Amino acid sequence: MTGIRMIRVECYRHKSHEARGAFNLRDHPKTIKSWVMYDWANSAFATTIMAAVMPIYYIDAIGGTDAGWGFTQSLAGGLIAVMSPLLGAIADHSDRKIPFLRIFSLLGIIASMLLAIPGEGDIYLASAFVILGMIGFGAGNTFYDALLNDIASPGMREKVSARGFSTGYLGGGLLLALNIVIIQKPAWFGLADSTGGSQVSFVMVGIWWFVFSLPLLTKVKERNKGNAAKAGEQVLAGLKRLRTTFAQIRRYPELWKFVVAYWFFFDGVNTVIVMAASYGKTIGIETGPLITALLITQFIGFPATYLFGNLAVRLGPKRMLIASQALYIVIVVLGYFMTNATHFYILAALVGLVQGGSQATARSIYSKLIPDGRAAEFNGFLSATSRFFSFVGPLVFALVRVFSDSSRTALLAIAFFFVVGMVLLTFVNTAKGEREAVQAG
Repeated sequence: MTGIRMIRVECYRHKSHEARGAFNLRDHPKTIKSWVMYDWANSAFATTIMAAVMPIYYIDAIGGTDAGWGFTQSLAGGLIAVMSPLLGAIADHSDRKIPFLRIFSLLGIIASMLLAIPGEGDIYLASAFVILGMIGFGAGNTFYDALLNDIASPGMREKVSARGFSTGYLGGGLLLALNIVIIQKPAWFGLADSTGGSQVSFVMVGIWWFVFSLPLLTKVKERNKGNAAKAGEQVLAGLKRLRTTFAQIRRYPELWKFVVAYWFFFDGVNTVIVMAASYGKTIGIETGPLITALLITQFIGFPATYLFGNLAVRLGPKRMLIASQALYIVIVVLGYFMTNATHFYILAALVGLVQGGSQATARSIYSKLIPDGRAAEFNGFLSATSRFFSFVGPLVFALVRVFSDSSRTALLAIAFFFVVGMVLLTFVNTAKGEREAVQAG
């Protein structure tokens, strides 16, 4: 396609590949599989630590509150917001997305394992490790998402992006299921109680993340363009390019409109993910049903995300994204009236239908609105601004919870983000935005 720069990626499976030299692997099955497997790898953090086990452990074993968990999420989001745009700009300048991904993956892996240390009363230590893990997870995803432009052509991105999220649901769900067995049957594993099982599950997240990220982090190589500037020079160049990003992004009206819409619905989705378990715990649902419901989300999300991606190709990605926001509004309103585990199961199933699909479709839409050669930079901008805005959702939840003394009212307040995001999406002309991106390249 005119204006689309084909990125050459090197992948060494054994020494004979090195002898043949680099070759173009855009849309290559092995490159895509390596990229997809990273979603399988780091989704363990999203399911066990962000969504299921850690929020409950934070309240039951550590002694925290759902408001405290919300404030922890807000602080993590703010720190990621400060870091991401500069990191993305540096990665684009130095063509070093994968090395940066390695660094932040390692941070997330180590932080996950360290969560086995905090005990009763160690609220600040637990929050600190969660924040470090979320920085590794969130900042790493800036570079992971940017690699989508390298490994898939525009016409393939809906399916490849959906495949990543779908595989992530399966991988994260499988490890969560194993961790649940460890937590609920600790004696089978020589553990004294469920607290020990939870601690082991955090270590399992780190091991899982490390092992299954190896194909992408060790086999896929970015093309070396000879930019071997020192770290200080790269930081200065990154700052300069970041300033240019903020100055130029409004030259792409459709991209800009999509970014603003994304801030709202991303914040809504993120808040549902990180607050669901603590919300359920607060309104009286037991730990077993809570985790079962989250498993329902994972295993429904696996086929549903793949199907969502195919429907986005047939019906249009923007149309499907708007429909997903409408369903989220229904979910939040129903959640306000939820009273028992059965209700939570139903809502978990509805979330599974749209959660991964909406995120994958948004990622693919955005990838086609980005000017050529600036993927990490613009993904860094989106990650930073959305992460900066994403602290608002958990913060709104926490503040409404504190001032109203009602978790139900706090949840209902989150519907606002989906309503605004859905309305703003209707004004985005994605076809025009894609033309603007190609012309800029």
